[in-house]
Amino acid sequence: MEILKRLTKETASEYALRVIQHNIISLELLPGSLVSENELAKELGISRTPVREALIALNKIKLVEIYPQRGSYISLINHELVEEARCIRLILETAIVEEACDRAGEKEIMELEENLKLQEVYQDSANENKLLTLDNEFHEIFFKICRKEFTYHLLNGMMTHFDRVRRLSLTVVKDSKILSDHRALAEAIKSHDKQAARAVITKHLSRYELDEEALRKNYGEYFKKESTVI
Repeated sequence: MEILKRLTKETASEYALRVIQHNIISLELLPGSLVSENELAKELGISRTPVREALIALNKIKLVEIYPQRGSYISLINHELVEEARCIRLILETAIVEEACDRAGEKEIMELEENLKLQEVYQDSANENKLLTLDNEFHEIFFKICRKEFTYHLLNGMMTHFDRVRRLSLTVVKDSKILSDHRALAEAIKSHDKQAARAVITKHLSRYELDEEALRKNYGEYFKKESTVI
């Protein structure tokens, strides 16, 4: 498990939640795996109570399953929750990129371009977690441009369902179109082209539908089996 640095004024519960959620997204904590409160507390250097509180919080957003007398397990990837998260993000981010076309200035365009340069550096590396971090930071810039950072962070919990699939896609889908999508988005923002921005973000956030078959073929054990109606 990757242990992140604790932030200033961050409570033990907030720290535990942030680190565990980060490791769920990065697949350091695999779908279906058992997690121990004692081991997590030891690795994080905190007591069991904040770890338990973090697991309860993650249970509420269906990222952790807690079974009395059996323990806590990282939830399997649920297609319905992934699709729900993707739908929410598509609706919201479409509006955000359109607004960013009006608001973005030279400073913000430079920030997008600097992020793209880093994505290019890591594109052919085996560091998928760094690529996902840069991907998220790229999208977060749009929310910063629109002064809606609180909204971005408010959605983090639900987006974890979608982010796990995005992280898995970086391993399975080698002919990724992520960087080319991001370049097109940056260009649309720079050109103040709302129609182009809307088209690119729609295509970009719909790629999971194309990747799902490959993901299930390679990592079927990570996905919750869909119920069959008889």
